[in-house]
Amino acid sequence: MSNILESNNILKKLPNHLKQFIKPQNYDEYSAIDQAVWRYVMRKNVDFLSKVAHNSYLEGLKQTGISIDSIPNMYGMNRILKDIGWAAVAVDGFIPPNAFMEFQAYNVLVIASDIRQLEHIEYTPAPDIIHEGAGHAPIIANPEYAEYLRRFGEIGSKAISSAQDYELYEAVRHLSIIKEAPNSTQEEIEIAEQKVEDLQNNMGAPSEMALIRNLHWWTVEYGLIGTVEQPKIYGAGLLSSIGESAWCMTNEVKKTPYSIDATFKNFDITKPQPQLFVTPDFAHLSLILEEFANTMALRLGGLSGVKKLINSKALGSIELSTGLQISGIFTKVLEHDGKPIYIQTSGETALAYREKELVGHGVKTHGNGFGAPIGKLKGINIAIEDMSPRDLAAYDIYEEKNVSLEFEGGLTVSGEIITGKRNLQGKIILISFKNCTVKYQNTLLFKPEWGIYDMAVGKDIVSAFSGPADLNSFDLITHIPTTQTIQFKKSKERLALEELYQQIRDYREGNNKTISRTKVLEALIEDHPNDWLLPIEIYELAQLDNEMQLAQKTLNHLEHIKRNKPEFGHLIDDGLKIVNKSKIDTQFI
Repeated sequence: MSNILESNNILKKLPNHLKQFIKPQNYDEYSAIDQAVWRYVMRKNVDFLSKVAHNSYLEGLKQTGISIDSIPNMYGMNRILKDIGWAAVAVDGFIPPNAFMEFQAYNVLVIASDIRQLEHIEYTPAPDIIHEGAGHAPIIANPEYAEYLRRFGEIGSKAISSAQDYELYEAVRHLSIIKEAPNSTQEEIEIAEQKVEDLQNNMGAPSEMALIRNLHWWTVEYGLIGTVEQPKIYGAGLLSSIGESAWCMTNEVKKTPYSIDATFKNFDITKPQPQLFVTPDFAHLSLILEEFANTMALRLGGLSGVKKLINSKALGSIELSTGLQISGIFTKVLEHDGKPIYIQTSGETALAYREKELVGHGVKTHGNGFGAPIGKLKGINIAIEDMSPRDLAAYDIYEEKNVSLEFEGGLTVSGEIITGKRNLQGKIILISFKNCTVKYQNTLLFKPEWGIYDMAVGKDIVSAFSGPADLNSFDLITHIPTTQTIQFKKSKERLALEELYQQIRDYREGNNKTISRTKVLEALIEDHPNDWLLPIEIYELAQLDNEMQLAQKTLNHLEHIKRNKPEFGHLIDDGLKIVNKSKIDTQFI
């Protein structure tokens, strides 16, 4: 994997659990048809987007090393991206939302390196290199937007998911893959669509990840900027869709000022969006992001934060008022008067302070879960963490003392104190007991025969978030997607068509000027009569070489395709407009 990462120093900072999602780009596997698809979309987009995209877009294409004529090579992109403090990696389609966000926090663009089929040239539900490379990459050249994207990743990667979220992610990933696969049946697609719809209709209360994903969609993917009356495009989904970028500028798409309300506006990835949000500027995006972050368990903690972690059924962390962080899968919380008084994890658990694991308190020590009281001692105004050494001694919270601590809410911890740990400010954050019993009403929560009891100290839970506090505490190299991108075996007909495309590409790039474009056109008419994109490229070359007989013959064939396949008509017309415009522009250079 090292040879994938060596072209940009930013990538060296990525933790191993993110590197597991990276795959080689395999640039040589792009066919000449793939290159033609890229070239058509980019030429059409740049022509149209020069009028309707935010002014950062065209400048960003140059700064990020993205060519209009060729699919970008990740190595080349990384050499250029490092100058603006970013990097790019190739992945296989959709990756889990938390991982996607975390890549952004490291200033790394995630690029699905596959490219859409010619049949889906206007729009694909699957992430592809046109969407990622031509959509996301150019806009990050704008410093204000780049910082928003990084900050979004930083906050979004801490958002707590629900158990249903991951199931929906896998269903959406599967749907996007089979919709893009050429051999999928309509029945398979309909079954997958129905599963996504059923899951979406039974998600329950939206999780933090579901809500922040809405913000991501309506800004990073489908955002407009400026005024409602005269917006410009900056969202990658619009920048990379030759159909939707034009449609979104019409009055058929409702435009709404961007606000925190977008959090609760759901979306359907398989269809064009009927409404979009318009931000006045990129700085406003960060204001709304911070407004949302203030509602997250990351900043609020408390009982609701723990309950979110329990509902997620996934690895998460809480931070106590002392700064002690507990990471694990949370399974239980006891509450009193609306406040948590005891939390419990199951399985491997680790304790940390300031994102660094406490020595001797990793998963080997706490492999069977961890329980901790939360709050103050009953009848004592001063919390344990705020007690001076003299206070601690007065309440027998002292080495080798037998003590019974009763907390508000009725939970008791009784045993012999062995030692304690303090944070950098001198506050005690952990007290270890032997012969310890932890009890709540008639329920035993810890028994002496279970060994040493390490009691976390904290009067409040100040934060709760997804993932571990210290990334090195757990083995996170575990992701295996249930659905892999489908690599289909190409037919002889397809391979023959690719060879014709390659010949025209070689001619245009000057690699072989002896190729007869007339013979290529004749072979195309004979064996691939419905292919519309290669004739446009042949027509372009005929125009450039002033071969009017070949140009007319090609136009006649394109008109024949339009009559037989009217669904290709607008694509052909748009392609010819680009060619004719390029010819006019060339004449005036």
